[in-house]
Amino acid sequence: MTFKLSFKSAVVSASLALMSTANAGTVLSNSGSQSQAVDAVTRSQTNHQSNAAIKQPNVLILMFDDMRFDTFSYRNGPVNTPNIDALANEGVRFDNAITSTGLCSPSRAAMFTGRWGHKTGLDDNVGLYHSRVDELNPEEGGVIRRAVDVGYKVGYVGKWHIGAQGPAIRGAEFIYGHDKDVERHGRQWAPYETKANIDKFNRGERDANGEKHEYYRTMPGTFEDTHAGKEVREGQKMLRAAAKKDQPFFGIVSFEQPHPPYRVPEPYASMFDPETVVLPKNHAIKRVNKPMSQDDIWWPWHDISHMTDEDWRKSRTFYYGAIAMIDHAVGELINTAKDVGMYDDLRIIIIGDQGSMLGEHNLYDKGPYAYDELMRMPLIIRDPSVEPKIIERQVSMLDIAPTLSEWMTLKSDGDVDGRSLVPLMQQGDVADAGKVDLALYAYEWYNGGWFGIRAVRTPEMKLVWNPGDSRDELYDLKADPYEMTNLIKDPKYKKQLKQMVKHMSDELIRLEDPSIEKFRHHMKAFL
Repeated sequence: MTFKLSFKSAVVSASLALMSTANAGTVLSNSGSQSQAVDAVTRSQTNHQSNAAIKQPNVLILMFDDMRFDTFSYRNGPVNTPNIDALANEGVRFDNAITSTGLCSPSRAAMFTGRWGHKTGLDDNVGLYHSRVDELNPEEGGVIRRAVDVGYKVGYVGKWHIGAQGPAIRGAEFIYGHDKDVERHGRQWAPYETKANIDKFNRGERDANGEKHEYYRTMPGTFEDTHAGKEVREGQKMLRAAAKKDQPFFGIVSFEQPHPPYRVPEPYASMFDPETVVLPKNHAIKRVNKPMSQDDIWWPWHDISHMTDEDWRKSRTFYYGAIAMIDHAVGELINTAKDVGMYDDLRIIIIGDQGSMLGEHNLYDKGPYAYDELMRMPLIIRDPSVEPKIIERQVSMLDIAPTLSEWMTLKSDGDVDGRSLVPLMQQGDVADAGKVDLALYAYEWYNGGWFGIRAVRTPEMKLVWNPGDSRDELYDLKADPYEMTNLIKDPKYKKQLKQMVKHMSDELIRLEDPSIEKFRHHMKAFL
């Protein structure tokens, strides 16, 4: 896509956006058609005489796939991550950020729209074996379409996973990524090869170097030869091009790393010693009094019966190597932003779409459950005008779109389930004084299988409602941070259970969640 907007028309468009948001009765629809962007520019050009110029900030999102919250050195984790640490030291750390869903497509749809899946229609993975849906409805233009509409040059590099050609359909320059050139509504991808490999491992066979490449593998070449290396180079091109334009810039570089299987080249493959890696208390433990769905194999590599202690340790160290490689990628992009003169006033968001299981509870990858290793995600937001700080309050993936909207003065595209994080960034935790510290999480579908899971989390307790099972979950996060003991039937926790049921009911009502009627029926003893 060729961007022809001048900076003057862009800032005028921003002024119009501010005027429209001042009118509380105005709700603008988001059709996703490219003609809307042209119309918006035309309107801004004809009205520029009556609007004051407003400089819109440049924004860069660095997004990572299945990146846990607890591995970085700034969190006292095992991996030295100097480049990510530098951003954490310059920005606002949200140390208790919670994804919407522990699954790639729904969490990304929530981030870009600010709405839950029951409103957007995207509550499952797209384009994969058994999935019901293959794209986020183009009518859901999200922050990409809204940014284009107010004059931003929008560039997208890397993983999208919300439907083929999605950024381009919404008006962005889709520079590079798997979804860039594939056809819409194509065939679902089925894991025949993955299943064959797992069958091989179950027969006692291994790959070259004694590895299991569906879990960990030493890749040939160097960082430059990886997908991450390619995404860095394309991201650098995007930044250099943006620096030459007189338009505000909104860019996303979305990495496939460190999504399993953990495949990295040297020196990252052997950077950590499997013999000395520290395993958490809930590693490979037997699940007791947990929902039956956690015992099932929803994807071929969820069959971990063949995994030895050495395999688990190597999987973990290869994951750590992937985090070190990601940190290198971040450093390359930040250096380019500095070289082209964009860094000083650049607003940056570093975020993971969700976490991942590395053997905790004897689980690998992700699935229909609500453990912290999957629910929690890293989130750092750098705004050069805001003093660095650490936020302890829980925040949500749904909060990213409202935050971007406030930053970039985007026009409304309907109701939003999240809230802007700007007050917390500016004031710290005191901005939420008097409010319940609450986070909601959902797992409606997993690749075509329905679960309907809802989880509500406070700093002290977590309730997981499993409507497709007869067994719910309650965890005391202070006494049992590894979530090993399900207290749902413990009479000592009846008061806490009742309070958590009330919290969840309130949230489901607030969000107009269609599951509220069933929840009330299941929890009638506590409501």
